[in-house]
Amino acid sequence: MTTTLGRAESRVVAPLVPARLSLTPKTALVGQLDGAWWPRSRDLEAELPALAAALDEPWGRITRVTVNPTRWPVIPHMVPTDRQALHVGWFTEQDPDKLILLSYTVGRWDLLIVPPETEPAAAARLMAAASIPGSVLTAGVLMANEAAIGRGIRDAQRQEAGWESEGGACMSPFGNPMDPRTLPLPGNGWR
Repeated sequence: MTTTLGRAESRVVAPLVPARLSLTPKTALVGQLDGAWWPRSRDLEAELPALAAALDEPWGRITRVTVNPTRWPVIPHMVPTDRQALHVGWFTEQDPDKLILLSYTVGRWDLLIVPPETEPAAAARLMAAASIPGSVLTAGVLMANEAAIGRGIRDAQRQEAGWESEGGACMSPFGNPMDPRTLPLPGNGWR
């Protein structure tokens, strides 16, 4: 994906759609992530104002945001919000699945970025996992786990479809096909 840095053309500001956000509850347990954010698009200029507005009350005013440019086609230097302009930075060393938010008064928060094209069930799993207090799982590990779960679900669906298309089959406890006549049924009433 090609990333454009700098100014984007000016736009008419649309009304804010609430951010899809899941935050770690306040506790003494410190984890790798402080929650998850599921943007609706890969347009930072359109998505960040709603995120800043949603975090204003629980965390205070966000002043800076950093991302990895591999997931965002355009990275503006500044994004206007209702209260102020957010400074946006990028670091290729930063985890591509993580957003870092900074505030002068409160500190730093790390959020998992759930890709906009993620299916709702997978997004719900990711957002819940990223919001567990004290979790040692990083954004990259959560995304890799979800990819493995997604493959597992697709494999199970494919196996079930194969089962149905073959009309089902009797299987031994060891996974080998069995002849229905060998089942220990009273009177061998299988048929």
